Amino acid sequence: MTAPLTPPPPPHEHSAQGSWQPPAAGPQAPGSQHAEYAEYAGHGWYGQDGPGMKTELREAAWIAVAVALGGVLLGVLWWWLAPHVPLIGDVAEGNWVVYLQDTEGEQGIGVDGTFTLLGLGFGVVSALVVFLLRRRGGVPLVAGLALGGLLGSLLAWRVGVWIGPAEDVVAHAREVGRGVTFSAPLKLGAKGALLAWPFAALVLHLGLMALFGPRDPEPEPYQVTPAS
Repeated sequence: MTAPLTPPPPPHEHSAQGSWQPPAAGPQAPGSQHAEYAEYAGHGWYGQDGPGMKTELREAAWIAVAVALGGVLLGVLWWWLAPHVPLIGDVAEGNWVVYLQDTEGEQGIGVDGTFTLLGLGFGVVSALVVFLLRRRGGVPLVAGLALGGLLGSLLAWRVGVWIGPAEDVVAHAREVGRGVTFSAPLKLGAKGALLAWPFAALVLHLGLMALFGPRDPEPEPYQVTPAS
């Protein structure tokens, strides 16, 4: 008699040594999975611990307010440094008329140019200060910086007009007298100059963050050790 043949093993069966062994299904302490997640997160798997969205929004709001208040200084400097547009008042047929003393003068362009240059300078300074104080950056911080620059430009425009020469040129001409030269009120002809401050601040801050900002640590590779 011949012994019964043993059937061959299934073709897809793997040996115990070459297969991956799952972790032992023993009892785990409560919260062990959360502890393991926290350990991975601390090593950069799921991101770094940040200040929190509420904190970032609060800091961005404070930055926007502080930057916007700088518009008062910008308005004063604009009024002080901008060239004056000379006007002359006269009486024609019993009515007061006001006209430019120099019809070919470029003082009006100089007024807009002065505001633009000052806005660019304030944008550079505000971006440097914010970067040095909050080097980690963040989207809310950048948005607060840009918003503060825009509000500061609007505030500077209104402050310069307010402290500048009187806006009622006819009344001013009557006050100084016929044929007497006086300065025209500050007028921002190119409204695009209002974007000089936020644009300069945004571009410079993003450039500083790209060059000198903090870098995220690279995650360590997860290795699986086969069971012996």
